[in-house]
Amino acid sequence: MAAVTLFGALDALGTFVFGLSGAVVAIRKRLDLFGILVLAMATGVAGGMIRDLLLGDTPPAVFRTALPLGIACAAGLFTFFFGAVLDRMQRPVMFLDALGLGVFAIAGCEKALSQGLTPPGAILLGVITAIGGGMLRDMMVSEVPRVLREEVYALAALAGAAAYVGCLALGLSDTLAAVIGVTLAVILRLASVRFGWHLPRAPWF
Repeated sequence: MAAVTLFGALDALGTFVFGLSGAVVAIRKRLDLFGILVLAMATGVAGGMIRDLLLGDTPPAVFRTALPLGIACAAGLFTFFFGAVLDRMQRPVMFLDALGLGVFAIAGCEKALSQGLTPPGAILLGVITAIGGGMLRDMMVSEVPRVLREEVYALAALAGAAAYVGCLALGLSDTLAAVIGVTLAVILRLASVRFGWHLPRAPWF
């Protein structure tokens, strides 16, 4: 029961945070209210849909309950009416994207483990869950997805999911393991932006 509750909380948080990031991007691209809501919902639910499809949990939760779309829509409306609050934050899209990345990485990993996947498979699915929404958001506004142009992105999700699995193996509680995993992913992502970390590039280009 505790694991189910934790998964639901992480999923809802990730949906809302990614919905916020999608809405902020939509506003910066000068989209109208409908466009803002569409981008918020697409960003918020894409990762969870991919996760559910890969796990064979069909139809995905977004089609079985109105909650995921409702949460993402609420994020879009909040940003539309109170976007000035988010705009006061330094680089709000980057922070929200990092938080969503970490939360969805752990949520995807936790659900994969509960479905009987091995730790490596669960970590991989956590990464896929984490990057799905951001990739769709960027493509919908005609941008190269961050995961392809900013190297410490999927890598941050990978580190967070691996930390979560490692903490569970050490006997830590689900909640503490999740906090550690999310925190590590967010710190790595934000630090990589702050200090310009990246993986080696081809020397001849």
